[in-house]
Amino acid sequence: MRPFAYDRAADVAEAAQKGRETAQGQTDAPVQFLFGGTTLIDLMKLDVLRPQRVIDLAPLKADHSTIEAGPDGLRLGAMASMAQVARDPSVRLQYPAIAQSLNLAASPQIRNMASLGGNILQRTRCPYYRDPSWTACNKRAPGSGCAAIQGFNHNHAALGVDDSCISQYPGDFGVVLAAFDAAVDIAGASGARRMPFTDLHLAPQGKPHLETSLRPGDVIVGLRLPAGPWTRRSLYLKVRDRASYEFAIASAAVGLELDGDVVRQARIGLGGVAYRPWRSREAEAALSGQRLDEASAEAAAKAAFAAAVTHGGNDFKPEIGRRTLVRALLAARDLPETA
Repeated sequence: MRPFAYDRAADVAEAAQKGRETAQGQTDAPVQFLFGGTTLIDLMKLDVLRPQRVIDLAPLKADHSTIEAGPDGLRLGAMASMAQVARDPSVRLQYPAIAQSLNLAASPQIRNMASLGGNILQRTRCPYYRDPSWTACNKRAPGSGCAAIQGFNHNHAALGVDDSCISQYPGDFGVVLAAFDAAVDIAGASGARRMPFTDLHLAPQGKPHLETSLRPGDVIVGLRLPAGPWTRRSLYLKVRDRASYEFAIASAAVGLELDGDVVRQARIGLGGVAYRPWRSREAEAALSGQRLDEASAEAAAKAAFAAAVTHGGNDFKPEIGRRTLVRALLAARDLPETA
């Protein structure tokens, strides 16, 4: 790990001011925010990130870690821990897919340390990104190429990729946020703003080193989700190489509003198969007004992966992604009614 200066922010305004020194798009960003550190510290040890200054956001926890559930929806403080949110009774009852995605995401130690804001910003697990001895990685070294396209790409993305990067978004919680119309509350040097969660992560578009639409100094302070029958009848299904702590090979976040067996509304997010948290509006449209059975679930899954692009080692991804989504849809259909 390289030498760096350590600082603490007393409040959001101070954090935003100090964080403005970060130059968006610069690979070795001179300033990085720290909360749980479960991703940042790893990448600093690997010499992938080389910040000159680390700003600790821990003093902000008291003001930005609350959980507020009401008839209009759910607000989650971005500094709340994954464990805190996963065990909250309102979340477990009204948004079960959120609790499931957080519990399946990591070991108990990491869930106790990691914040929601840090979790949704976690970096890819692509081995070419995480090993600086590989020179061809556009995400780490812009313009150098993508070694994964012709190399080892067993768990790389099949949706939302281009020839500049096929890395996979590794998170679980973000998949649910994408499906459930979440919004992100941001505090920055230019004031507070809110954006749809699906606008937070950028497509590669030949510039995969630009991962988010955050501006220098921006701090994510909260997440908002609307209430609806599809949040209560929801689940998160994760398929992985082993049952213990592991990243998804494929996952699906599903929320349904049903009239008997007929789908009035569906919310579908896909994980483990896409470059960024993926909302499948194609699958949702295919299900709307349809009786939910195995045939309609398979038709929706086919629509979800119609645009998939694979590169040899990950040729199995669309098939396992389709099967995962079918399982999740049928399981969500069979959930008991909730008040």
